[in-house]
Formats: sequence, structure tokens, C-alpha cells
Amino acid sequence: MAGATTAQRGTSDRRPAARSRLRLRRRGGGRPRRRLLALLLVSAVALGGFGAWALYGSSWLRIERVSVHWTGGPHELTADQILGAADVPLNSPMASLDKDAVRDRLLERLPRLESVRVVRAWPHGVSLKVTEREAQALIPIPGGYREVDAHGVVFAEAAEALPGVPLLDLDLEPSPSLRRFGEDRIRRAAVSVAVALPEELRGELRAIRVASYDSITLELSGDRTVRWGSAERPEAKVAALLAVMKVAGDARYFDVSAPTAPASAEG
Repeated sequence: MAGATTAQRGTSDRRPAARSRLRLRRRGGGRPRRRLLALLLVSAVALGGFGAWALYGSSWLRIERVSVHWTGGPHELTADQILGAADVPLNSPMASLDKDAVRDRLLERLPRLESVRVVRAWPHGVSLKVTEREAQALIPIPGGYREVDAHGVVFAEAAEALPGVPLLDLDLEPSPSLRRFGEDRIRRAAVSVAVALPEELRGELRAIRVASYDSITLELSGDRTVRWGSAERPEAKVAALLAVMKVAGDARYFDVSAPTAPASAEG
């Protein structure tokens, strides 16, 4: 068999050299990518460190002012009272503000507050958005009254009666009803009756007398009395009361404890 020609030998000699150059290029091509990845990693670490320093170590994002905004309810508390109870640390990093802790402090120290929302106002402010409780009934006590809100929560005391707020008389004798429901639930139920009344009736409500969970009586202006029964089915009882009042406008006694069969009687 004849040996390889000169042209064939030249071609075969060039193939290993070409493969070697290709391997070298492949090896060399991975180095820039590794350098780029390393550069990106270093940049990310540097940016993260700068961000942490900006948030916690620098003076750029520090708490410099705290403001109070009322979002509803009355306005009995002062801004200074709320700011003092909130105890937001001035000059501390904005990022380290514990909003839940501030809210919990306010609700614990100021029972008059019904809700609190703590908002960061970047770059230097904190806003306290508060709603105060509103008295829906007054429980007489020696020397004044306890204020009760729409949820039956006793939240403050007043030296004098508040205009337009009915009295709440809890004359609860030891009974199976009291043991079953408890005073707090009965108080909530009684106040819910006042809240359920329409404006025209609520303005005439003078007192809520409670003997048990199922025995709530309303005293209206003009020496009128309404036997309400339990706090259940308030919409039906309001409708029945308005209807019977329209028919028997001169009556002094109304019974809507069974709203499907309301009754009325003279003086």
C-alpha cells in the first residue's frame, strides 16, 4: 500500500494544531466570564453594605419628627399625650422602627384610643394615625360616670354626664343568665341596642335598664318606656317600635320583645 502523499500529510498535521488552538481559545474564553461574575459579586456585596450603612449607620434616614393625625371619633386626647405614650425614639434609624410595639404601647397606655396605625413617612418622619373611642352609654359611679363605647368597652371616666349620651343601669342579680353570659357580654348587648336605634330614637333615649341578658328596657323622653327583651333581632324590633309608635303616638309603654307582635299601652 502506498504511503500518504505530501498534501495529505500536511492536512493531517494541521488538524491537531487547529484543535489545540480551539482548546486554548475555550480555556481562555472562560476567564473573562469568571472575572465578570467576580466583579458582579463584589459590587453586590458593596452595594448591600452601603445600603445597610445608609439605613442603619448614616444620618440620612433617621427619625426626626413624629406627628399625630386623627382619623375618626372624638378629639379628647392631646397630641402631646399621644406622643408621650408612643415614646418613639428620635434620631434612631427609620428602618429599626418597631411599628407594632409603638401601636401596642399606645393602646395599652391610652384606653381611650380605639385604633392606631403607625406609618413611616420617609425619609425622616413617623405618622401616628389614631381613632378615639366614642361614648355610647354612661355607667353612674360615685362622683361621676364611666364611659362605654359601642363595643361595650369601659374606657374612661367623666365627672359630669355627657350631652346626648344615655345612662346604662346594670341591675344584675345573681342568676343563671348572669352566670351564663357574664357581665361584660350583657353590657355589650345592652349598648348594642342603643347603637341599633335610628337617629330619631337615639336622640330621645335617656337610659338603658338591664336586669338580665333577656331583660333590657329603654327609657325615652316624655316618660316613655320600651320593653326590648334581649338584644337579638334589633332591626326587626326597631321596625316594630317605629310602626307601633306611628299608630299609638300617645302611648307611654311599648313592648317589642316579640317584634312580630308589638304592643303598646297608655300611661
